[in-house]
Amino acid sequence: MDFSVAYGVAASAAFSMMTAIWICSLVLKDASLVDRFWGAGFVLIAWVVAWVAPPFTSAKALTLTLVTIWGLRLSLYIHLRNRRHGEDYRYAEMRRRHGKRFWWYSYISVFSLQGALMLMVAAPVIYVLSCPEANNLNIAAVTGAVFWTVGFIFEAGADWQLQSFKKNPANKGQLLKNGLWSITRHPNYFGDALQWWGLGIMAFPYGRAGLLTFIGPVVMTLFIRKVSGVDLLEKGLRHSKPGYAEYIANTPAFFPGWKFWILLLTMSALAVSVFYLTTQN
Repeated sequence: MDFSVAYGVAASAAFSMMTAIWICSLVLKDASLVDRFWGAGFVLIAWVVAWVAPPFTSAKALTLTLVTIWGLRLSLYIHLRNRRHGEDYRYAEMRRRHGKRFWWYSYISVFSLQGALMLMVAAPVIYVLSCPEANNLNIAAVTGAVFWTVGFIFEAGADWQLQSFKKNPANKGQLLKNGLWSITRHPNYFGDALQWWGLGIMAFPYGRAGLLTFIGPVVMTLFIRKVSGVDLLEKGLRHSKPGYAEYIANTPAFFPGWKFWILLLTMSALAVSVFYLTTQN
C-alpha cells in the first residue's frame, strides 16, 4: 500500500478515536482522559494499518508487537496512576480560563493536537506496516529491536521504581536517585524516546522515504524533552525537592553518559552478529 494512503487511513482512525474520547470528556467533565489513551492511540493506528495493508510479514509482526506492548503498558500505567485523582491541574486551569468556550477549545488545543502529534510520531510504524518491501527481518530490524528493548526497560523499570519509592512512607519528601534514576534524571522519558528511535531504525531501510520516518522519533524526543516532560517537571522539582541541585550536578538530565552508549552499541553489534550467523546457516 502507498504510504500516503496508509497515512490517510491512520489519520482517520486517530481523529475518530480522539473525537470519541473528546465526547466522553465532555460528559465526564475530565479532559485528562486524553492522556490515558495516548499509548492506546498508537496501538489503534498500528492495527488498523496492518489490517488494511497485507501481506502480514515477520518484519511487520515485530513492529506491531513492539508498538502494542509499548502503547498498552503506557495507557494502563497512566490509567492506574491517575484514577480517582480527578482532572489534571493543567486541563482544570485551561477549563477555568476559557469557561464556556472550553468544550470546543479543548477539542482543538488538546484532542486534535494530540492526534496530530500521534500521527507524526507514528510515521515509522505506519511506514513499515504499509511497505510492500517490509518482508523478512534484517539487520536494521534487529538493531532497532535492541534499542527498543533497552528503552522499554528504562521506561517501564523507572516507572516501577518510582511507584515503589512513593509507596514507602519513609520516602515522603525524599528524592529517588538510585537504580535507573542514577543514570539519568528522567529515565522513563529517555526510555520512551529510545523506543521510538528503535522503531525509526527499523523503518529506515525501506526505500528513500525511510529517512522521513525519523521525524517521528525527533518529534517525540523534542516534545518530552522541551514541552511536556523534562523541562516542565524540573521547574517545580528544583525548588520542591531537597538535594535536587546536587542531583542535577551529578546526573545527566536526559541522555545518559558515554558508557551507556558504548554498552548499547555493543549489545546491538552482538545481536546483529548472532542474527547474521543464524541466518547464514
